[in-house]
Amino acid sequence: MPGPHVIRGSVVLPEAELQWRFSRSSGPGGQHVNTSDSAAEVLFDLGATTALPEVWKARALERLAGRLTGGVISVRASEHRSQWRNREMALVRLASLLAEATAPPPKPRRATKIPRGINERRLREKKARGETKRGRTGRDWG
Repeated sequence: MPGPHVIRGSVVLPEAELQWRFSRSSGPGGQHVNTSDSAAEVLFDLGATTALPEVWKARALERLAGRLTGGVISVRASEHRSQWRNREMALVRLASLLAEATAPPPKPRRATKIPRGINERRLREKKARGETKRGRTGRDWG
């Protein structure tokens, strides 16, 4: 496996805490596909990990609650014919999933007031448009 997979900043996926499962992949591949376990599934125990800061861990456990099975998150990849490439894909997906789940919440939106001039201009334009449409009625035509 090439270099460590960075989640964010200096935090990386710990290779020792990853568990792998391999199975036969569906899709094209000829006779080779019937004999090789090319689909890769990586399992990461989010509840027991020490690689993530506590704040991140709590945030991730909350946000990924629907995807966890007993505190363990699993990511599967089977689009490539090579097990090595599927392992890489699964790791990249896991890292991006954890990066998204551990991101700080967005800053709350501050309500701003619409300037009076802009609001008045909008109302004037609405009034003018209404007058134009009212002038289209065929009451006074012949």
